[in-house]
Amino acid sequence: MNNAKFATAIHILTLLDLSEGEKLSSEWIAGSINLNPALVRKEISNLRKLGFIFSKEGNGGGCTLARPSADILLSDIYKAVRQAPLLGRTNTPNPACTVGRQINQHLDELYTEAELSLTSKLEKKTLREFSRKFQTEL
Repeated sequence: MNNAKFATAIHILTLLDLSEGEKLSSEWIAGSINLNPALVRKEISNLRKLGFIFSKEGNGGGCTLARPSADILLSDIYKAVRQAPLLGRTNTPNPACTVGRQINQHLDELYTEAELSLTSKLEKKTLREFSRKFQTEL
């Protein structure tokens, strides 16, 4: 993945898990991530649409997890926010070249294999297990 969407999403979800039901504001979350609150609100909106969080706007508003963190696999988060293949995309090579006419097929196979390796690793860890790494620091 060539962007920070997974890192941002898992940061938001980890904060919400550790808040134990307390509503967190987008400004507070943005301060932890060190991002503009507008970008955080956009990601919060996306995570809400994907069913990971509940959010309420206005006075007394904020965000909480929509389901228990023990039921959220890291692979679920990755697949939900993934925008591009892990290793990027293929090129438009010269079809007259021996390598060029075959490279994308072989790269696609390689990319699929790498993606499956990553997601199989992420399927073995829940958000709860990940967020517990931070409890000793609170």
